[in-house]
Amino acid sequence: MKLLLLLLFIYTSLFAAETSDRLFECTEIFKERKSELLVELERIDEQKQALSALKNATEELLKKKEAQLKLKEEALNDKLSQITQKEKEVKSMLQKNETILKELKSTKMSKIAQTFSKMKAASAASILSEMQANEAVAILQSLKPKVVGKILTKMDAKKASTLTQLLNK
Repeated sequence: MKLLLLLLFIYTSLFAAETSDRLFECTEIFKERKSELLVELERIDEQKQALSALKNATEELLKKKEAQLKLKEEALNDKLSQITQKEKEVKSMLQKNETILKELKSTKMSKIAQTFSKMKAASAASILSEMQANEAVAILQSLKPKVVGKILTKMDAKKASTLTQLLNK
């Protein structure tokens, strides 16, 4: 029995020594792995910092570009409002000019009508016969129908017919 106990003691001490060697190997492996992981962690941290710096730089650049864009949009909107204002002014002036032009034409036509209505029918017919048809019609339209009739009777039949057709349009 002593022998058996002695064998058992020797066997357990051998087993313990072997286990101790394995534990030492595992500890060494863990230390090596730990140092590898620390190096990897440092590399990841450096990349994270670089990425963060790039992100900040990009955000700053984006903010600057947005500010520049906003300034350009404001300038463009100002120009657009100025152009719109000028366009309104030009339209207003154009309407005024058209009104004045109509008044001048009306005044001119009334003076011409007065002149032709005071003329003898034969003289008026001779003058209107020499004019272009559209101008003659414009003058005849401004005259009273009685005066137009007298003038047309004194004209060449063909010319009177042409002017009468144009008067009806």
